[in-house]
Amino acid sequence: MPAHRPGGSRRRAAVLGLAALLAVAAGAPTHPGHPAGTRLGDVRVLAHFDRAAGQVAESIALVPGGGAVIGMIPARQVTRVAPDGAVRVLATMPLPPDGGGTTPVIGAPVVTGVARSDGGAVYFLYSAGRGGLTGIWRLRPSGEPRLVVPLPADTMPNALVIDRERNRFLVTDSTGGRIWQAPLRGGTPSVWSADPALSPHGFFGANGMKVHDGAVWASNSDEGTLVRIPVTRDGGSGRAEVRATGLAGIDDFDFTGRGTEILAAINQAGRLVRVDADGGQETLLDAEDGMQGTTAVAVHGNRVYVTNGANLSGNDPNLMVAELRRR
Repeated sequence: MPAHRPGGSRRRAAVLGLAALLAVAAGAPTHPGHPAGTRLGDVRVLAHFDRAAGQVAESIALVPGGGAVIGMIPARQVTRVAPDGAVRVLATMPLPPDGGGTTPVIGAPVVTGVARSDGGAVYFLYSAGRGGLTGIWRLRPSGEPRLVVPLPADTMPNALVIDRERNRFLVTDSTGGRIWQAPLRGGTPSVWSADPALSPHGFFGANGMKVHDGAVWASNSDEGTLVRIPVTRDGGSGRAEVRATGLAGIDDFDFTGRGTEILAAINQAGRLVRVDADGGQETLLDAEDGMQGTTAVAVHGNRVYVTNGANLSGNDPNLMVAELRRR
């Protein structure tokens, strides 16, 4: 099923947030004949968020020692979840002078991707449909945000990755079907890839993103695909290759540490799906496990962190944690 088109969905976006609009098919298929791989155990909720306050959890940046930084969509917030589950708001972004309403496709201003440098600096994306607001922001030690990479007002920045090998940021532009790059020190961005495999078809194209083994991987929500783009010797982009299909509405994803095995967050369907190297898929967690509008996943060692936005179903946006069990 294709994603919902713009129009009436804009008002809903202001209330439910970006993730609520990822209307997708019933879920990724399971391939029962495929060999068993990674499993999850000891699944539990680490932190609950305030949906009434707009805390629709969208993205995860893990913190050494446990806990995570979480981007909250309509609340326009960056929050910190401590290892014991305590939630603290680090920053709340201001509305545009006119109150917003011009963010591409969704209308409402939103905080999306978050990232954390090796030195502990916290960066995040803000999309407001306004020049001077849309782009990559850094949290100062004082807690005051500062714009370090302005992006064009007509972009919809979604996932934020720090490419440590190349000392740069990479950002997916979901409505533009592009990946942007910018120096880690800040400055002027440029388009790294505008491969057609990243393009949207009515709503969101390029969404989640990771750098893995000499390539940039991105999800395409409208197409339901995982795309691999090799990094050339000079840091440029090679030709994109579709590595998995049948993942309608895929949001974020991460690698498990077993080659190119991936855990993928399927948004509206509320599923966490394992994707094998050959594209075979198996649902590991669903509504019976507490999945509600699953938006992001991050793997660290044998721990898996998953955010649920509880957007179109459920009422408990949260951060869950599980044990990664490899077979």
